Amino acid sequence: MKQALLIVDIQNDYFPGGAMELVGSTEAGLRAGKLLQLFRMQSLPIIHIQHVATRAGAPFFLPDTPGVEIHASFAPVTGETLFQKHFPNSFRETPLLEHLRQQGITQLVIAGMMTHMCIDTTTRAAADLGFQCVLAHDACATKALSFGGVTVSAEQVQAAYLAALDGLFAKVLSVDAVCASL
Repeated sequence: MKQALLIVDIQNDYFPGGAMELVGSTEAGLRAGKLLQLFRMQSLPIIHIQHVATRAGAPFFLPDTPGVEIHASFAPVTGETLFQKHFPNSFRETPLLEHLRQQGITQLVIAGMMTHMCIDTTTRAAADLGFQCVLAHDACATKALSFGGVTVSAEQVQAAYLAALDGLFAKVLSVDAVCASL
């Protein structure tokens, strides 16, 4: 089994002052940074995903804005792969699948933002494509959602999506548990 770290959308717009600030983004970023550091120390493959909005009227991740940039703490270094995407699913219309297959990667450790959107769709797609997925739950962040006059807190959104992914689509673990298993 060959592992890679998949870091999804840890971009400025999700942090305080950004156009789509998420609840707990700073804390999740710190936890994801621990994974990034460990993968770098062990010379394991790292893939960065950057969302660039191309949809008319998109409110964030706009091209040529500071918000679309990968947060400075996560900037790829020489030897790390970066793919840009335009949809929540990191595999859709990107070379991600081909790259993973060429590298013989069979397991993905996933961290990033936004849990209920890009993390969910990417994790489900990866599992459907045959990858073993480990999702670092404390290295992800989301926001409150509303539907039908009911607002669901970010904490409840996070718990619901992680619960739905755990088991069939991914093994959902803390960053400390992921690090202990490497």
